Formats: sequence, structure tokens, C-alpha cells
Amino acid sequence: MKVQLSLALVAAMYLLVPNQLFAQSSTSGANVVSTAVPFLTIAPDSRAGAMGDAGVATSPDMNSQHWNPAKYAFITSDAGVSLSYSPWLKKLVNDINLAYLAAHKRIDDQQVVSTSLRYFSLGSIVFRDSYGTETGLQNPNEFAFDVAYTRLLSEQFSGSVALRYIRSDLTGGQEVNGVATHAGNSFAADVAFYYRNEMSRRGRESVFSAGIDISNIGSKISYTEGETKDFIPTNMRLGAAYEMELDNYNSFAIAVDLNKLLVPTPDAESFTDDDGTIVVNSGFSQDKSVIGGIFSSFSDAPGGMKEELQEVNVSLGLEYWYQKQFALRVGYFHENENKGNRKYFTAGAGFKLNVFTLDFSYLLPTQTNNPLENTLRFSLAFDFDNLRR
Repeated sequence: MKVQLSLALVAAMYLLVPNQLFAQSSTSGANVVSTAVPFLTIAPDSRAGAMGDAGVATSPDMNSQHWNPAKYAFITSDAGVSLSYSPWLKKLVNDINLAYLAAHKRIDDQQVVSTSLRYFSLGSIVFRDSYGTETGLQNPNEFAFDVAYTRLLSEQFSGSVALRYIRSDLTGGQEVNGVATHAGNSFAADVAFYYRNEMSRRGRESVFSAGIDISNIGSKISYTEGETKDFIPTNMRLGAAYEMELDNYNSFAIAVDLNKLLVPTPDAESFTDDDGTIVVNSGFSQDKSVIGGIFSSFSDAPGGMKEELQEVNVSLGLEYWYQKQFALRVGYFHENENKGNRKYFTAGAGFKLNVFTLDFSYLLPTQTNNPLENTLRFSLAFDFDNLRR
């Protein structure tokens, strides 16, 4: 049996990222929905990361590719690029990190093309056999590359389609329990829409916006030659935002996102152990097709509609700008305790000059000893329009 503790560590880190096994998954009837390549669900940039992971309906920025590429139709910049970096689970290890590069280019007044590259490194892992003998040093990693086309459909409405290639190499070709493994590959698509209505009242400008983004609609992924294939995190995010000018120097925005994975809910069997604790055993419904899994995800929870509503995560974010140069942000993210139990506050700041924007964010969980504690994100964006001036 190759790959004992080392592989277990890789798998644990990999699964902990999105599926939150930090949660009390053996009590309270917990039934966590999990997928392969969960790194696709991590908020990559600092602005949304500081607003409780709310970003589908906020004002357009360089990192709209992840949250809602349809926002690019309303971006004021002709071309730009942004680079974000975040050490991940730093409380546990010091060599897991996420890097994100996004760029866009306007074709004309109605069309924009954009692209992004997301790279997730799980650090260096020593693989050992059942006797403890070292069999190799690997650097498990995953990446996703995508391109999107966005078009203005009316003065206030836009739509976008994105295509994505995903590669996940967790074992470096090592055998696991005598079974040969390989990197997993998948192709996916996103469909997004964005509505933005600018208004003026008493000489003050305000904007109401709304958006929806259905991402990672794509093929299942496998790490062996067998029939076992796992769903990728097909996800639906919808939300609304409201921006308003307070005076000539100050402006304020509030945003709320609702987020749901469109993959099958595990089939759950619960029983009560000797001390009266409710324990749930879950078996994943991987036999469904991708499209079947999307549609059934709205009605397949063993607990009925009550459990379906528990699968909706809520993000709330606030943003304040002074002279459109200095920003302060706060937010809150809520996930039901039976579906992962991620609950955390976020905060951050941003500084904008003519050519570049610098942002950072900080994450503070509501529970102590949470592996996500003190997560930092940094983003640096360049506006090529101002660079040429």
C-alpha cells in the first residue's frame, strides 16, 4: 500500500479547502456537499475577499472573470490586468498558496474578451510506502485556464460565455493502493448575465445592479483509468448591489450574494449512537449525469426543502470609497453548520492611483482554531489606458 500518511495529508488538505471538514460533520445531521477540484470555488481576489466573498453584482473590476464576466461590458477601462496571491491554510502549513491572473481587452463599445489563469499549489509532499520508505517527492498542483466573451445586450444588460480547461495533478503519477493514477482533466463552461441601472436623485448618483453566474458546467474528472469519476463544482451565484454617492468625496456600496453548488447532495443515512449523538453516513450520488446532477441538485437533499435551503451560502459586503482613491471594505460569509459550517468576517482596504490599484483582505472566522484563520489576500491591478496617457 503506497502513499500512507503523506497521501492522507494531501487528500485532507485538498478536501478541507472547500468542503470544510472542519465542520462538526459527525453531529447535528451534517451532510456536506463535496466535489473534485474545489480550488475553483476559492475567492481569488482581495476586493471580493474583503466583502464576504460577494462579487457577482458589484461594480466591474479587473477580477470580474471569476465572479461574473458579464460585468466587463460596463468596465471603464479599455484593457487591464490583475495579479492576486493568497497563502492558503497558513495556520496548518506554510507552502500552500493560490495565484490568480486575470486580464481583459475591449473590442469595441459592446464587446469585451477576457481571460484568467488560476494556479493552486499544495506544496511539497513526501510519498512513502507501507514500510515508511520514501518513494518520491512530489509537488501536487492544480490549475485552470479560461477565456470569456462578453457582449452588451442593451444599455443596461449584458451577457457572457466562458470556456475553461482544468487540470489537477495530486499524485504525480504515484500508485495508490496498487492502482495507477494520473492527472485529472476536465473542460467546463460558464454562463453569466449582469444588469446595471444608473440613476440620479437630488444631484447624487446611485446605481442598482444584479447578476447571475452559473460556472463550471463541465465534464466529471477522474484520477485513474477506472469508472469512478467525480463532479466538478458546478455553481450558481446570484446577487444584487446598490451604490450611492454620499457627497462629492464619499461613496458607499452594499452587496449580497447567494451561492449554491449544482451537484448532487450525498445520500444520507442517520442513526443515534450510544450517547444519543446523531451520526450521519453519506454516500455520494456520482452515477448521475452532469446535467441530471444540476437539475436534481434543487430537490435531492434527503432532508427535503429545509435541507436544500441549508445548501445556500450567503455573502454580505460593504464598501466605502473616499475620492475614488481609498477604499475600506467589510463583509460576512455564512454557511449552514450542516453544510460545512464556514462562518467568518472579512475586512480589507484598497488604494487606487491612475495606473494601478492595490488591495488586500483579511479573514477572521467566528470559531477559534479554524484553519482559515488569518487568511490574507493581495491583489495588484494595472489599467493600461492610464499607462498610455
